[in-house]
Amino acid sequence: MKNCIIVGGGIIGLSSAYFLQKDGHQVTVIDQGDISEGTSFINAGYLTPSHFIPIAAPGMITQGIKYMFDPSSPFYMKPRLDKDFIKWVLLFKRSCTKKNVEKNAQPILEFNLFSQKMFRELKTFNDFDFQLEHKGLLMTFQSAKMENHETEIAEKAIEMGLKIDKLNKDQLAELEPNLIANGAFHYHSDSHTTPAKFMEAMKKHLVKNGVVFKLNEEVLDINASDKEVEIETKKGKYYFDEVVIATGSWTEKIAKKLKQYTPIQAGKGYAINSFRTTGISYPTILSEAKVAVTPMDGFTRFAGTMELAGLDNKINIKRVIAIANTAKRYYRNFEFNQQEIARASLGFRPVSPDGIPFIGRLDKFNNITIAAGYAMMGWSLGPGTGKLVSEIISEKKLSFDLNPFHPSRKL
Repeated sequence: MKNCIIVGGGIIGLSSAYFLQKDGHQVTVIDQGDISEGTSFINAGYLTPSHFIPIAAPGMITQGIKYMFDPSSPFYMKPRLDKDFIKWVLLFKRSCTKKNVEKNAQPILEFNLFSQKMFRELKTFNDFDFQLEHKGLLMTFQSAKMENHETEIAEKAIEMGLKIDKLNKDQLAELEPNLIANGAFHYHSDSHTTPAKFMEAMKKHLVKNGVVFKLNEEVLDINASDKEVEIETKKGKYYFDEVVIATGSWTEKIAKKLKQYTPIQAGKGYAINSFRTTGISYPTILSEAKVAVTPMDGFTRFAGTMELAGLDNKINIKRVIAIANTAKRYYRNFEFNQQEIARASLGFRPVSPDGIPFIGRLDKFNNITIAAGYAMMGWSLGPGTGKLVSEIISEKKLSFDLNPFHPSRKL
């Protein structure tokens, strides 16, 4: 048994705590907040084998420059004179290639399928209850240009083994009568959840089973030797056998304390919830607007945008209104009211330059494991990551090949 601390209480951190505790380790979770908000609570809740294309894909830089002049656009890079941001942009530009997509699509798909299996196992274990529905995902299109784009992706997905049906306008109307679109691709591979309820239930289960939580406690420094790792906060110093860095968009800052370069930028996203009856039944991507729609447990969520503007926790109302306007444009008889718009929330997606996460041991340390940089796949890959992190620390044979995700891979 090892004494382990997990820095970060999002889906990656709590999933790691769950499986480490299952494997018999003593586990502590430390977080700078109280684990009640952020990306793990406001995401779309998708388990997405359909999302196998990394964000670093051909055309993204051109698109980013185009969107740079539109603060309400789906993908926005705020220009700023920040050394780390500029370095990240250069690495991102280098990764936005067909080669990056071809190299990483299969590992991303397989990782999503593996993690989806872990979600199902969590449901089977019945340690705590959570919503897990398997209705698939509708990838809609309103324009011929987007139909062609989504056709290319769907054809690739079918080659990779996913089951997909193309729906015409009438067939789509049978599933979602109020959806305004010319058609959709129905990915049967995907599932969905309600993130906040999952997180709350998981945390309660972990406390019940002896996991210690140190909340509202920021990590000021980390010092590591072969025998132990020292964690320093304002409240004192703690010593552990193993550390898991699951700090999301704050990872680059944490890694610097270990003299490690882990390039991650924060991609701010927003969500608006409606607790009214919306008539929406299927998880849906509104492709032109890059907005995700999810019928959750008791409400409907619209989530979207990727705003690379640093760790600025101010809500950009223009981007929230853009999501609200998308709802009105795509669904008949539904419109967000001012109270719902005013309650919009945000979270920071941690984006690596090549669009895939960093997972594994840091090269210079035999007792520090990192799991960060998931972009829009953090929720989907959470339990899968937790299982693998526990296998790394428990020195077991890995259930999934992590070589493509190694922290020291060439970017």
